[in-house]
Amino acid sequence: MSMPTLRRSAPYALPIKFLQFGQGNFMRGFFDWQVDLLNERSGLNAGVVVVRPRGGSGSPLLDVQDGLFTTVVRGLDESGTPVSASRTISCVQREINPATMYGDYLSLAQLPDLRFIVSNTTEAGIATNDSDAFDDAPPSTFPAKLTRLLFERYTHFAGAHDKGLVLLPCELIEQNGPALKAAVLHFARLWQLGAGFAGWLEHSCTFCSTLVDRIVTGYPENAAAIEAELGYSDQFMVAAEHYYLFVIEGPASLADELKLAGANLNIRLVDDITPYKKRKVGILNGGHTALVPVALLAGLETVGQAVNDEQVGAYLADTLNQEIIPALPLPQDELQQFARDVLLRFRNPYIQHRLASIALNSWSKFAARIAPQLLRYVELRGQLPTRLVLALAATMRLYRGDVIALSDDAASLAWFAAGWAEVDAGSQTLLQLSQGWLANQNVWGRDLNQVEGLAQAVADALARIDALGMRGALQK
Repeated sequence: MSMPTLRRSAPYALPIKFLQFGQGNFMRGFFDWQVDLLNERSGLNAGVVVVRPRGGSGSPLLDVQDGLFTTVVRGLDESGTPVSASRTISCVQREINPATMYGDYLSLAQLPDLRFIVSNTTEAGIATNDSDAFDDAPPSTFPAKLTRLLFERYTHFAGAHDKGLVLLPCELIEQNGPALKAAVLHFARLWQLGAGFAGWLEHSCTFCSTLVDRIVTGYPENAAAIEAELGYSDQFMVAAEHYYLFVIEGPASLADELKLAGANLNIRLVDDITPYKKRKVGILNGGHTALVPVALLAGLETVGQAVNDEQVGAYLADTLNQEIIPALPLPQDELQQFARDVLLRFRNPYIQHRLASIALNSWSKFAARIAPQLLRYVELRGQLPTRLVLALAATMRLYRGDVIALSDDAASLAWFAAGWAEVDAGSQTLLQLSQGWLANQNVWGRDLNQVEGLAQAVADALARIDALGMRGALQK
């Protein structure tokens, strides 16, 4: 017998305070989950309408389940204990596709209680062009659609200051708040919407930068078992890890508007988001980037295997605590706690994160995530960080191409194919290989041969890996 579909038992009664551009797994397992908890814990009393930022999707709208869906939060809690909890998310009223429901979309601008617009339209979503027109129904880009909605609101409420909105872009780009504001102003100028509208955007609307952090894996692999336990079917069920963090760079008044007090949620309202970005890039992303080549060369396949491996796990913990954290210009106690959280996340038994998938485009990641800490460590300590040097050498060894299928820019792949061929032929030494790669200013932005002793240290590490294997090199 088939199970009933998840549906509402009572009419939707929440005032719409949020428009959410983006219907994907992440926003449902991250943002909507938090709004639902704020409604329960602090009386936010906020409803959400989801807007598809791009048309063309044939997937069903959330409306087929009255906006309801289930989140399944699984991972290790702060004590390292496995936890799994499901929650029916009821804050979403409906989902709108502007491609087929443009009139409904524009009418959202007239909602009197609307206060926030949140978005996650991928890194390429905040983009502009000169071809989207005011009368397009709808324009193609997300910023153009948003500008049209904001102008509709400005017009409908005659430029009322108290009908301005707070915008919370969650796209993973630097300074996402100013970037979205600049994109909206681009279309306001292109469409000649006037100085009054531009002034309303400047003085009545607030564009906040944000940082979001949670692994949302999507539809769970054991959904049938979960549905049997819950007693209903849910095609929009989404699984997420236990950890989450939402940082908003915005005015202090937002804490009252969002009713954060007493909610006990990991939402931070800050004056400057930069330290949080440095922490995430240095420890979470940097930890991944340092771990992956070493673990792959040690014969491991997933992040969980790597952190639970006595030798490789110890390498990662020592790298974070002794070389990455000391090089970050942030309070050390906060960094240590964040690192502990990261290691718990890496150990999540519910997520099988394959090392080979993280190894994509390793060199751009290494330059952004590891190189700044390596250079800062040298500056502070006057010596090389041996574990980060080993990670650099391991990445070079990985690019010999005999461990996994490599995916990177064509120039880097060609360079290593030629370089390792010369090493194998005896026409180039490991030191020359190291010097050549460290001199690549397209990757590093400078010649890293200027760091005293670095090229020789990388060459020595490569020699140890070749002679002893990765595990043998870790013992030295």
